[in-house]
Amino acid sequence: MKFNNLNVIVILVSAAVLISLFSASYVVPEGRQVVITQFGKPVKSVNSAGLHFKTPFVQEVRRIDLRILSWDGLPNQIPTKDKKYIEVDTTARWKIVDPLKFIQTVQNERGARTRLDAILDGITRDVISNHNLVETVRNSNNILDIVKSRKEAAKKAHEESQNFDREEITGEIERIKIGREKLSQLIVEKARAELLLLGIKLIDVQLRRISYENSVQKKVYGRMISERERIAERIRSYGKGEKAKIEGKTQKDLRMIQSKAYRKVQTIKGNADALAINIYAKAMRQDPSFYRFTRTLEAYENKLPKSTKFLLSSKSKFWHVLKRGTSN
Repeated sequence: MKFNNLNVIVILVSAAVLISLFSASYVVPEGRQVVITQFGKPVKSVNSAGLHFKTPFVQEVRRIDLRILSWDGLPNQIPTKDKKYIEVDTTARWKIVDPLKFIQTVQNERGARTRLDAILDGITRDVISNHNLVETVRNSNNILDIVKSRKEAAKKAHEESQNFDREEITGEIERIKIGREKLSQLIVEKARAELLLLGIKLIDVQLRRISYENSVQKKVYGRMISERERIAERIRSYGKGEKAKIEGKTQKDLRMIQSKAYRKVQTIKGNADALAINIYAKAMRQDPSFYRFTRTLEAYENKLPKSTKFLLSSKSKFWHVLKRGTSN
């Protein structure tokens, strides 16, 4: 009987030891950290992976993620500084860096996400509403710098005719002072201090998507279309003016060329007529009668068609010429 009682005692003691060991040990896996609570109060945090021990039955283990976590905010309607209503969709990356403070303030990830919604949405609204819409869309003024460099190159090449439409178009583009990326950094800077009080480190915030509110989207698109059409019409009218200038210059050059050609032709004809008159004069001085005879024949040849048939009297001057030519 004593042997049986001893066996029971050994078994009970062994079971108690095993249960105590099991209760006193715990494992921290990779990518996780642990907060030890004693009667519900956080007393210690462990973030190294492996086997660890605690006070059995008195202390409890609460596991918390050690990895970088994501937060996706709900799209919010926010008015910008220039009174344009937009929908902003934000996303962020965060990490639990102080497990004890995290447990004491927000308890768990669900509570943390609730606080992130309130803090990040509020700060994002404040930052966006204090800046113009263009600051949330573009990161730099590269487009303006490119146009400026092209204008300078055009001036060097004396292409003033191309400056008009460039100046008109660039006048429609607003220059930014901060930009989208710096706005995100500004949100991080303002939210980081508040989140550190919760044991959370905010790593990054990005403006994932920006769009116009549905109620004003059509109006905005209509205004954009009308502005582009107005610019296009201005460029077309300028192009028509340049076309008229080119055509006018072409006509002027053509008339100048024709005038020079006409003057040259008249000069050549005058020189030829002078040469012909000189030749006629020499021929007339050598034999005046023969010269008159040949000139008379040329006049008859030019005045009378080749198929002409006629009768001549013996008293006709033309008959005397022919007769003279025959007798000669």
